[in-house]
Amino acid sequence: MLSLNIIVRLMRPIHLLLALLAYGLGLGIARYLGGVLNPLTQIATGMALLFLLAASSLLVDYFRRPDDPILPAETRQQREVLRPILLAVSAAFLAVGALLAFWLYLQGHLTVNNALLFVLYLLLCLSLAVPPVRLIERGIGEIVLAFLLAVLTPAIAFLLMFPGLHPFLRGFTFPLFLLALAWQLAISFEQYPNHLKYGRRVLLVRLSWQKAIPLHNSLLVAAYFFLAMLPFLSVPFHLTWPALLTLPLAAWQALMLRNIADGAKPVWNALNIAATAVFGLTSYLITITFWLR
Repeated sequence: MLSLNIIVRLMRPIHLLLALLAYGLGLGIARYLGGVLNPLTQIATGMALLFLLAASSLLVDYFRRPDDPILPAETRQQREVLRPILLAVSAAFLAVGALLAFWLYLQGHLTVNNALLFVLYLLLCLSLAVPPVRLIERGIGEIVLAFLLAVLTPAIAFLLMFPGLHPFLRGFTFPLFLLALAWQLAISFEQYPNHLKYGRRVLLVRLSWQKAIPLHNSLLVAAYFFLAMLPFLSVPFHLTWPALLTLPLAAWQALMLRNIADGAKPVWNALNIAATAVFGLTSYLITITFWLR
């Protein structure tokens, strides 16, 4: 019998954690600007988004091609048992997420703008995984996931308290989007041989690793450059400097990829941890800064 741990792992808990951080960022900026917290509304909205994101992750694996294994060294029997479970759990998650969103709308907690963003969130979650669209196999799945985590999630949280988006939100979510995309590229390198073996048309394969490394490094440079420029765009410096504390870690991340390109032996765990930490820790530092002000 399949372990619950397998289902949880296929839900990509790190995606859920990063989404939770981004959601906290949206709420933190709104609170900093004078928004009034409504715990029930914000908890229900956050749960709805997490359910939709988890469902998307499970559907990504459910719709894998037959020759592309879901689990390492899986047997045919394991796959036949696993796929119906993935479909059932993802359908339940989608239903719960949609019901929560509908309840919020009926209670008047969602504005028209927020309701539209909810619909967009749902459509993108489904488009990532479900054929014939299945963006994860079209080389833009990483871009969509980065947009979901770094832009759309905090925007939905922010619009729970304000009718429109604020320049602070746009100013911080854009560099986070760049860091999220760099993170997606970096963690994909370890699986590059498998991507080629099983014909996965992910962004790294579409670009080739030779082009992906300069793009990855450019994304990091652009993200921190934009963060450094925020004080010149009317964002107080005391809100921006904590995000720059992760710059040395980002430099190490870029250096590891450059060394790999030069033929050095990869240390995949270090690269994956660094890439995740750069996006996650930067999100956390920005979020906690707004919550403490």
